[in-house]
Amino acid sequence: MVSERSLAVLRAIVHDYVASREPVGSKAIVERHSFGVSAATIRNDMALLEEEELIAAPHTSSGRVPTDKGYRLFVDRLTDVKPLSAAQRHAIETFLGASADFDDVLGRTVRLLSQLTHQVALVQYPSLSRARVRHIELVGLSDTRLLSVLITDNGRVEQRVIEFTTPVDEQQLAELRTRLNGVLGGLAMTDAAERLTGLVDDVAPDARALATAVVHALGEQVLAHRQDRLVMAGAANLVRTESDFSGSIFPVMEAIEEQVVLLRLFGEMAADQNAVSVSIGRENESFGLGETSIMLSGYSASQGDIASVGLLGPTRMDYSNNMAAVRAVARYLSKLLAEG
Repeated sequence: MVSERSLAVLRAIVHDYVASREPVGSKAIVERHSFGVSAATIRNDMALLEEEELIAAPHTSSGRVPTDKGYRLFVDRLTDVKPLSAAQRHAIETFLGASADFDDVLGRTVRLLSQLTHQVALVQYPSLSRARVRHIELVGLSDTRLLSVLITDNGRVEQRVIEFTTPVDEQQLAELRTRLNGVLGGLAMTDAAERLTGLVDDVAPDARALATAVVHALGEQVLAHRQDRLVMAGAANLVRTESDFSGSIFPVMEAIEEQVVLLRLFGEMAADQNAVSVSIGRENESFGLGETSIMLSGYSASQGDIASVGLLGPTRMDYSNNMAAVRAVARYLSKLLAEG
């Protein structure tokens, strides 16, 4: 049974090791923290923590480092998730508030979160199982170039440029735009994909070349919307912490590039009492991420769709501040999207 003082010693070891990356000894704990007991007593507490596999000696020195099990206990019971400072909250509101559209919002989200935490930041596009077509716009860029714009009810915008060898007829374009919105407007993505296949046959023969090109582009846009995907930023932060990994970080880089792996991991993580879910070290081993920690918080898009925003980094990370940042960014992202 681990005593309350031993748990406090574990908290001190986690804080000191995260800050210094140096194994933590009993003498350092006595000097840096106010336990009011001798170094010998702290050594006894550390011996108990080691028996419980919460800390370990990386080599023959007297210092100890937290294990994955120790980090897990720290996150579950010992960490204190403090709110961000007023300056940090203002920075989030200012930076995200300047977003131009939904894609820009998510791009800004990961850049900001990466800057706040110095980790790899990730944000998941909302599940598109319930997304519907809000509007289709066809914009002439020149006589032979056209911009196809697909907008969904959850705010996502997908664009394609279509090139033609002959000038586009404006009347045919206007009629096609009206027909597409009349047929596809309000449909779910799956239904829209199915309705696209028969649209070309319903237009006048002289407009079929235009309709075929536009329908092909819209098919790609609908497919892009139906695929779950992630936006990432801060991969350079992972490179800077390469010494925290026992071997090469390339397997980690490869794993995070395989978005399907991360999306599957996201689906298995559930938020805790702090509205943040944390998966640590060996808990991620089956995904090729056994030396990393991942933390996520959910955000709400329009129509009630829920997706995740979070961080990936080495197990030696500032869990308290990182959890606070993820939670704050997720909450503001939900608020921003609800207002939009």
